Amino acid sequence: MKFQKKMFDKIILASKSKVRKKILEESGINCIVEPSNIDEDLIKESLLKENATPKLISKNLAELKANKVSQKKNGNLVLGADSVINLNGEIISKPLNRDEALLILKKLNGQKHQLISSVCISKNGSMIWNYTDIAILTMKQMSEDELKLYLTKINDKELYAYNVYQIEGEGRSLFSKIEGDESTIMGLPINQIKEYLSSFK
Repeated sequence: MKFQKKMFDKIILASKSKVRKKILEESGINCIVEPSNIDEDLIKESLLKENATPKLISKNLAELKANKVSQKKNGNLVLGADSVINLNGEIISKPLNRDEALLILKKLNGQKHQLISSVCISKNGSMIWNYTDIAILTMKQMSEDELKLYLTKINDKELYAYNVYQIEGEGRSLFSKIEGDESTIMGLPINQIKEYLSSFK
């Protein structure tokens, strides 16, 4: 389903993710990028202390991002998104350096985990719609040398933005089984977004 350009020329993406922007544009949804710049780690830490589930953490972060930008953009639709990796109840955050990236891959090695992606659309500072989807990925059992070789193929910008693996690129080779929507794994369940936006005529 493609949208007429004029219908969504003012939708704002509260994320600096180039992948999310690309997914929207390839679906015919024009967007203006305005990152929320919220402190995700601080919010995650606070939510974990309250025993929030990984799914709730993902949803809350998407909502906070959308609401923050929406407060400054009256009348516009603002799309916030967040993805978290859930490994047996443990939230796996983005790596801060390559050593951390290797440690994360070692944790995921041979394991099944969830990739949870939430999206929220806000208007005038309040959420008007949200959706959360979950994909399940099973990583192959790999040697440390194989994991290190994989990391040499990923540049810094991509590594720190994609939660260690890029399912649309080299990351696919890490997995023996992928269950779920690929756009969810890439951080933006686009079919549900399109379905919701189609109600704005």
